Amino acid sequence: MTMPGPWPYTATRSDVGVLTVGGVAVTDLAAEYGTPLWVVDEEDLRERCRRYREGFPGVDVTYASKAWCTMGVLQIVDEEGLLIDVASEGEMHTALVAGVPADRLILHGNNKSEHELDRALEAGVLRIVVDSFDELERLERLAAARDVVVPIWLRITPGIDAHTHEYVRTGHDDAKFGFTLSLGLADEAFARALELDHLDVVGIHAHIGSQIFGTDPFIANAEVTLDLLARWREQHGVVLDELNLGGGMGIRYTHEDHPVEVARYGKAVLETVAERCEALDYPQPRLIVEPGRAIVGPSTVTLYEVGTVKPLPGLTTWVSIDGGMSDNIRPALYDAEHEVALVSRESDAEPRAVTVVGKHCESGDLVREHAPLPSDLAVGDLLAVAATGAYTSSMASNYNRLPRPAAVLVRDGQVRPLLRRETLDDVVRRDVSLR
Repeated sequence: MTMPGPWPYTATRSDVGVLTVGGVAVTDLAAEYGTPLWVVDEEDLRERCRRYREGFPGVDVTYASKAWCTMGVLQIVDEEGLLIDVASEGEMHTALVAGVPADRLILHGNNKSEHELDRALEAGVLRIVVDSFDELERLERLAAARDVVVPIWLRITPGIDAHTHEYVRTGHDDAKFGFTLSLGLADEAFARALELDHLDVVGIHAHIGSQIFGTDPFIANAEVTLDLLARWREQHGVVLDELNLGGGMGIRYTHEDHPVEVARYGKAVLETVAERCEALDYPQPRLIVEPGRAIVGPSTVTLYEVGTVKPLPGLTTWVSIDGGMSDNIRPALYDAEHEVALVSRESDAEPRAVTVVGKHCESGDLVREHAPLPSDLAVGDLLAVAATGAYTSSMASNYNRLPRPAAVLVRDGQVRPLLRRETLDDVVRRDVSLR
């Protein structure tokens, strides 16, 4: 039986109700690799890369690696022809160690250090996205020391509110990212950059937020940025031919989520760019889009084992699992909801609303409130949480000194490790004893 909605493409149930992903039973995975466990559907991951390339023909589709930056994931998206966006030296280093060519990397970040920028210059990354006046000066100085001219994008804050969670909005005026257009800072940054000898502004970057359901904010972003390019052409006589419109399209975390299909998203953006360029008599720029969550998020489920079922008559039934906010901070940080299912067996028991929680010493350690799970749910059962590929491993911690989970890649009945499980020795490895 095919799993609905937010589950990976190959997720099905066996005759006895066991979830299989990539042709592998999750009960077998839990027995061999333990729980919590991130299970990545390789077919799903690759297919989403391909759908973006098909939905955005002629566009440089770029994977935003902050969603999940581990060597195996980067190697897969590189094999599928995507460029890779890195937002720190750590992400850049991971990509380089994974064998991704430097000229397929784009370096982001709102506070890139001299060391990070110099390493990017040494490696030869494709583009550096400049985020502030301080960074313009910093990068010019480093490029001059190397006697090179560096192609850059200016990150523009376009003044578009994507109406998503405040922590993932980036395009509104009062944001920590970029040069705010409405305050004249974008114009000032471009004028300053034109005077620098070792920086070559070849385009702009404008990202408006994440988990957006609908095409209107993306259309508005394309219109605003193209209008800006046309105005700069008139003011400075310079035609910039690269436009990065960011990412941010939402995914399904539960049955209630209804994101736009990639083909519709791509069609809306490409038609808008073509029409606006014609109206402005501006040559169509090289376009770049940066999906992250939309590529890796739906590919992954997290497996947990139930350790405690605590019914409080007339109140809440608390179901505790062996992970929680240290391996998925999203519910605590964003009030996010994920679909949760019993996956180690079938059950005909009537569902009841329970609150699934983690094992951390924290009241906010929620996995899902009011989750409809079978009333015979018991200690030892396996639960799966859907759509956990994005911002789970990337934001994982050792809160309460829990080791971080392992991750495996599954396809056609085969299993390959992506991340080994941390040990307790790993947890204390950085500690310095005073005895």
